[in-house]
Amino acid sequence: MFKTLKNSWKIPELKNKLLFTLLIVILYRLGSAIPVPYVNATNLGMSTAFQGNIFEFLNILSGSALSQGTLFALGVSPYITASIVMQLLTIAIPYFERKSKEGEEGKKVINAWTRGVTIALAIVTGWGYVGMLDSLTTAFGTPVNALYKSNAFVYIVMIACYCAGAALVMWLAEKINDHGIGNGISIILFAGIIASIPTQALELWNTAFKNPANNYGFDVWGLIVSILFIIMLAGLLMLIVWMSDAERRIPIQYAKRVVGRKMFGGQNTNLPIKVNMSGVMPIIFANSIVSILPTIATFVANWSKDGVNNGFVKFVNNWFNYNTWPYLIVFFVLLIAFAYFYVAISFNPVEVANNIKNNGGAIPGIRSGRPTVDFIKKVLGRITLVGALLVAVIACVPMIAGIVTSYFTVPSILGEIQRFPISAMAFGGSSMMIVVGVAIETVRELEAQMSLRNYKGFLD
Repeated sequence: MFKTLKNSWKIPELKNKLLFTLLIVILYRLGSAIPVPYVNATNLGMSTAFQGNIFEFLNILSGSALSQGTLFALGVSPYITASIVMQLLTIAIPYFERKSKEGEEGKKVINAWTRGVTIALAIVTGWGYVGMLDSLTTAFGTPVNALYKSNAFVYIVMIACYCAGAALVMWLAEKINDHGIGNGISIILFAGIIASIPTQALELWNTAFKNPANNYGFDVWGLIVSILFIIMLAGLLMLIVWMSDAERRIPIQYAKRVVGRKMFGGQNTNLPIKVNMSGVMPIIFANSIVSILPTIATFVANWSKDGVNNGFVKFVNNWFNYNTWPYLIVFFVLLIAFAYFYVAISFNPVEVANNIKNNGGAIPGIRSGRPTVDFIKKVLGRITLVGALLVAVIACVPMIAGIVTSYFTVPSILGEIQRFPISAMAFGGSSMMIVVGVAIETVRELEAQMSLRNYKGFLD
C-alpha cells in the first residue's frame, strides 16, 4: 500500500489528485470544528446522550461532530440515505430506470434528484437534532442549551446551519469524485472514523488503567478486557484483509479466429468474481436503515411530555436498541439483503455472458447464451451469500460480544463493579470494515489509474 502511494506521488496528475483529496479532507475536518450559533459546546460535552446508544455510532462516523453540535454534525448520513432511496427508485420507478441507462445525461438527472432528497432529509434531520439539543441535560441535570421551543428564529438559524453543513459535506464528497481520487463518500467516512480513533483508544486505556485496583497501577479485569478486545479487532482485521482478495475464478476458453492473415484467440483465461463485491456499502446501508427507529425514539423521548416513559420509546429501548437481539437480527438480515441488492445493480450477468460470446469465448461444459447466464447467476448467488455472511460476521460478532457482556458485570479486586466497554465492542467491527475497505479500494483505484497511464514498474 505504501509503495503504491509512493509511486503514485511520482506521477504529477495523480499527485495533484492526492493533494486535492487531502485538501478536501482538511476542509471537512475544519468544518467539523466550526461552532453553530446558540449551541453551548461546554454543556453539550458533559451530556451523556451520545454514549451507549445508536448516536454513538453516528458520532463516530461524523468524527465526533455530532456530540459537539458543530456545522458538520449531520455528516454524510443524509447523503447516504438519499443515495439509498434513489437506488431503490431506479428499480421501482420506470422513469428513473430509464434515466439510469441513458449514460452521462441520465446520471446527471439522478444526481440532481439525489441532491434534492439530501436537502429534504437534512432539513428533517436537522429539525429533530435541534429539538434534541433543546431538551438535553448534562450529567448533572443542567440544561445543555438555553433555548425555548417557542423561539422560532433560533430554530430556523440552527436548522439552516445544519442543513448547509450537510449540503457542504455532499459537495465535498462530489468534488473528491470529480477532481480527486474518487470514492468521495467513503473518503469522508474514512476521515471521520480515523479522527475518532484517539478518543476510542483513550476509552480503552481508561478501562485498564483509570482506576488501579492494586499496586501495579492497573485494573486486572479492565486490562484483561482491553487485551481481549484488541485481539478480537486484530482477528477481524486479518479476516477483512483476506476477504478483500478472495475471489471465485470462472474458467473461460477462447476459440481461435483467423482475421485476415493473422490468428487470434485460442487462450485460456478466467472471469474473477470477488467474494465481497459490495465492499463496505451493505454495512453503511444497513446501519442507515436500522437506526431509523432508535433515532425516532430519541426524538420522541426528547419532545414528548412523558419522555422515556412514552410507550413507543420504552418499546424501542427494550426491544430495538443497539444492544438487543431483535436489533442484531434485523441488522443481520439487512446486511444480507443489501449485499445482494448492491451486487444486482452493479453486476449484469447477461451483459457479461454476451461479451464472452461476442469475443468467441465460452465456459467449459456450458453452452453459450442462456445456459451461460444461468451458470454465472448461480455462481454469483453463492459467492454473494458467502461474502455477505463474512461481512455479517465482521459487523455482528462485536455486537454479539457487547450484548452478551451486557448481562453481567465483573467485580474488581476492590469489590467495585466494572462493566465491559459494550459500545466500543458493538461498533468496532463496522468501523474497522469501513476503514480497511476504503483504504484497500483507494489503493486499488490508484493502481488502476497508474496502469492506465502505463507507469512502468509500479508493481516491481
